[in-house]
Amino acid sequence: MSRHASDPPDKLVWPSGRIGVAAGRGSEDEDREPERLAASGWRKAALTGVVLAVAGGAGIWVAGSGSQEPGTMLVNSTPAPARSDWEAVLPPPEQEETAGSSWKPPAASAEKTEKAEPPAEPSASTGPRVETRPSRLTVKEAQQVHDQHARNLSITQFTMDSRAMSKLEQGLALEMSQANFETARMQGTKVPAGPWPKPKVWVPRDTKGTTDWFLAVSHQQGVARVSKVMTHTSAGWRLTAFTADPRTPPAALPGIATDTGGYATSLPENASGLLATPRQIAQAHLESLESTTPDPRFAGGPWTDEAVRFWRQERAQLERAGWRLSLSYLPEGPVRSIMTSDGGALIWYGARSTDLREARRDGATVTLKGAAAVRTGGESFARSASVTYGRMYAAYIPPAGSNEKVRVLGEWSEVLESHGT
Repeated sequence: MSRHASDPPDKLVWPSGRIGVAAGRGSEDEDREPERLAASGWRKAALTGVVLAVAGGAGIWVAGSGSQEPGTMLVNSTPAPARSDWEAVLPPPEQEETAGSSWKPPAASAEKTEKAEPPAEPSASTGPRVETRPSRLTVKEAQQVHDQHARNLSITQFTMDSRAMSKLEQGLALEMSQANFETARMQGTKVPAGPWPKPKVWVPRDTKGTTDWFLAVSHQQGVARVSKVMTHTSAGWRLTAFTADPRTPPAALPGIATDTGGYATSLPENASGLLATPRQIAQAHLESLESTTPDPRFAGGPWTDEAVRFWRQERAQLERAGWRLSLSYLPEGPVRSIMTSDGGALIWYGARSTDLREARRDGATVTLKGAAAVRTGGESFARSASVTYGRMYAAYIPPAGSNEKVRVLGEWSEVLESHGT
């Protein structure tokens, strides 16, 4: 697994924030996970609680009929979108394909990719829609809520208690954490726990002076900057979104506008005065990833054009192996937005994605890797292989009339389920 400079090989980082030492992990190449963003490499999948996992390139093993050992060709030299793991075992190439110069991947098509159908039977752990309740929370009270939640989350991650987690998280975030617990149990591993240091809290209020959510941001030097969205539900405060930016240093975070009382301003999903509304930007980002087509409104980075480039490379290599790749990115949950000091907005949004690989001819098999491989017992598949992820993103939207571009500032992804035939 290729690593970012901020991703020390002996450390694992979790959304709860503790850095755990990884023991007995084996070689890096042995655990290469192609669809993990190099920028989020600190979230190694084998042990991610609410963590982020990231990464390197996919590996294709080209096996010749007269060779005792496979040759290795790395598919991705660029950072990959957090997680799509596979390797293909190919039959010997036909004579007409090898004649002349060595084969080169076909040019990636900019046409809209075929959309993958979501699994017929979604994971049973899918959480209910998050129902919120407005409150008149003060900044001091929000800090207390956050600190207590962080302590309880650390204990729950240590015990990997899925039922207890339902009292701390809700919606897609809960489903992602519970899926990670299940993966860790299947591997026989534990999930490290502990709080992120010195969180800064903002309480956004609406026009009525109430709020049903608040934001906490923490930065651990050399590890990551993380953001957590806490939502007031009918059952109490729950974490409903988490993202991390493990780049060193992380991308600049726009200043958040506050009033004389220190309160921020919450914006609706259809807020005007921006380059586009928060909901439109979230949808545009997901559509760009699904279609593998860069959106000119977005700045380059590991979760935009680099992710698109990864998927194009992934598709080219699968096509070479006689397989087809279909992608689906479906928005899930609300888009949370907070006003920045320049009149723009910081937003958080979630998605459920599926990457489906289907064989178009006999002869090649695909083996999933990382958490997806754990879920399928490390089997190889000759007909199809699919992985469904929960994903969360944070992004900055500039104000209308600005020459700046939308910047995606962090993400979190987790394997929810994987299947193959």
